[in-house]
Amino acid sequence: MPSFDYKAIDKTGQPARGGLDAVNEVDLELRLRRMGLDLITCKQVDKKRTSLGSGAITRQDLVNFCFDMEQMVRSGIPILDGLRDMRDGIDSPRFREVLTVMTEDMEAGNVLSHCMASHPDVFDHVFISLIRAGERSGQLPEVFQNLAETIRWQDELLSQTKRLLMYPAFTLVVVLGVMGALLVFLVPQIAGLFKSMGMALPTQTKVLLAVSAFTKDFWLPILLIPAGAAISFAVVIKRSSKAAYFWDHAKLRIPVIGPILQKIIMSRFTNTFGLMYRSGITVLDAIKISEDVVGNRVVADGLNRAVQQVASGAGLTDTFNNLGLFPPLVIRMLRVGENTGALDTALANVTYFYNRDVKDAVDKGMKMLGPALTLVLGGMIAFVIWAVLGPVYDILGKLKF
Repeated sequence: MPSFDYKAIDKTGQPARGGLDAVNEVDLELRLRRMGLDLITCKQVDKKRTSLGSGAITRQDLVNFCFDMEQMVRSGIPILDGLRDMRDGIDSPRFREVLTVMTEDMEAGNVLSHCMASHPDVFDHVFISLIRAGERSGQLPEVFQNLAETIRWQDELLSQTKRLLMYPAFTLVVVLGVMGALLVFLVPQIAGLFKSMGMALPTQTKVLLAVSAFTKDFWLPILLIPAGAAISFAVVIKRSSKAAYFWDHAKLRIPVIGPILQKIIMSRFTNTFGLMYRSGITVLDAIKISEDVVGNRVVADGLNRAVQQVASGAGLTDTFNNLGLFPPLVIRMLRVGENTGALDTALANVTYFYNRDVKDAVDKGMKMLGPALTLVLGGMIAFVIWAVLGPVYDILGKLKF
């Protein structure tokens, strides 16, 4: 179906821009009218460019969507009517376009999960699988409620991870900037003073002057080589599955960050697995879908082996224990859930434990990073002061008043 960029106005006369799929201009005008917009001008464009330029849908948009759908379905409002109401009241232009297409697909006789499957950039594989399971089991309100909680949890988890990495990254940039300014601008001036006086310099001052001269002469390669190395590394990881697998394995072994990342992956897996199992998805399908959720090729490869072993008749707990990837807590809770028949409850307990553990680890890491980075910055500046002021004190000591 062709795609169009359009300019329109809403009922209050405010301008609106965006992109939308339509059969032709007449169809586009009808679709916009259903969205409460009056078409002014339009032009047909490439579909990929339209989708990229029409704005992003945030996690908060999805949380609000799941919450509203859960309330409407639980209240007995037909899904089609609920989609129409949300389409008319939603603020995000991109999400309004998606809901418009979904509404038209449902009017054509498609079920909700099938309509969502037409928008993989908005609703991922896990989301669609859960909605499909809710449709089959009649637990659609519960599925929407669980999805809202899960997406909100993912957003908080991502925020915690960014917070853990943002502070040291910012501090490192500041430290490197200060040191670069000292080495390029301040130290050469002092070096000229020392040379004009023809005095013997201590070892630390010679080291500082050599580093300063090297930085001043080769500042461009110093900046470009790390950036080029990082870009090359990213390209190799993207194009080579072996390199990507090695990098995912290495990330789990990084001191301090590796254990936290492992806990985040375990929490993400147990939360998704428990949610799908609770929604009526079979164990095998739940494990398969979880491969796309964990975000680590090493763990995903382990889950793929687990699917094969469970399919061949092995027990769930023994299978995960044999993989050697999952901590004893996960194995123990899986065994309890398997024996009691309450696997979803056991997985929820593991998720709660890891969520709390990740939060505590992030908070503790933030408290430790501040003093550690302060010591590093203070040590570097102290070395510069020592190397610069040492000869100055020697000069002052030789002066006779």
